[in-house]
Amino acid sequence: MRKVYITVILTCIVILGGIVLILKLMNLTGVKDHLTVGFIYDNDESTPYTYNFSLAKDALEKKYGDKVDILTCSNVIDDEMEEPLRELAEAGCDIIFFNGYSELVMKLAPKYPDTQFCQTSYMDMEDVPVPENYHTFKGEAYQGRYVSGIAAGMKIKQMIEEGTITEDQALVGFVAAFPTSEVISGYTAFILGVRSVVPTAVMEVCYTQTWSSYAQEKDAAERLIADGCVVISQHTDTIGPAIACEEAINEDAEKEVYFVGYNQSMSEVAPGTSLVTSRICWEPYVLSAVGAVMSNNKIEHMISGNLHGTDVSAGFEKGWVEMIDLNLQVCAPGTQEAMDSAIEQFKRGNVDIVFKGDYVGVNVKDRSKTIDLTEGYLENDHCSYPLFDYILKDVITIVE
Repeated sequence: MRKVYITVILTCIVILGGIVLILKLMNLTGVKDHLTVGFIYDNDESTPYTYNFSLAKDALEKKYGDKVDILTCSNVIDDEMEEPLRELAEAGCDIIFFNGYSELVMKLAPKYPDTQFCQTSYMDMEDVPVPENYHTFKGEAYQGRYVSGIAAGMKIKQMIEEGTITEDQALVGFVAAFPTSEVISGYTAFILGVRSVVPTAVMEVCYTQTWSSYAQEKDAAERLIADGCVVISQHTDTIGPAIACEEAINEDAEKEVYFVGYNQSMSEVAPGTSLVTSRICWEPYVLSAVGAVMSNNKIEHMISGNLHGTDVSAGFEKGWVEMIDLNLQVCAPGTQEAMDSAIEQFKRGNVDIVFKGDYVGVNVKDRSKTIDLTEGYLENDHCSYPLFDYILKDVITIVE
């Protein structure tokens, strides 16, 4: 009987030891049931770019509920990034997301090793040494720009067929903030999408030299409309260009000009002219990154995208880019089908269809440097930040 007692006691000790070991292992994994998440915006949610980025915060709240506390700082310009960064990190944020353009994030990250810093990419990260807790990400926006160009091209084609304009009047206007490679890549993909439908189309680009100025953006769009542009798009951060298009048709019933949006649908403010909008979807990255921190996994191990070290990008194939609010009352017949066909190409991995053709580009910083697109150019091949910075000869004109 004594041997039975000893056996039972030993068995209980083994079981208890196993339970303790399991609990220790669970604790070692660092799995968390609650996180504090920070967001820093370069503007506020009244502007398309920040509004679009804030949708990821909304998705985070919807998915995790009271498992996350979210702290937000808005209207933080790049040069003033340090104070809110420190405040959020010292407030206990496990992970912080930024949509601004500042090297301060990378420099401060090592000072807060228990916080993961995730920034929308703003430079070529290849061969750049970065802290272990610093990450960059961006959707491959050129894909959406190209597809939105197809929608614009379909409308221009309809206008030509109906005799509203001639082929040599297929002029597109683009309101751009700065001549950065991100902006140039986007508007080049846009006009190439237009030209895939209307080969004679050309484009005028007007820079505002600011990311966010309603008055300057609206003025730039009005100038392009006065030049004869029949479609306007933008890479700036207010509704000014869309309003300019809508006012143009309201003031002149014979006027035809259409608008293609970026980041946020303009169908409410420009119902008579808005064709479609492309947007980067930040939600897939933000949700996956938070899930990784919550489960104590490396962020890049939990992200479905094109990895470049701690930098990651993706397009339509992973839901990082999408088209929204095709205006069926305004767009040309067959536009949805044409867009769907191109999107399917991207989803299949045929990403070389954009920057390719009988084109020569001149480098924006060094005019002695050119690129021949006969063999094509792959955007986002090794980093998430767009790097194409050539102006296509005889296709794109920069207006002063």
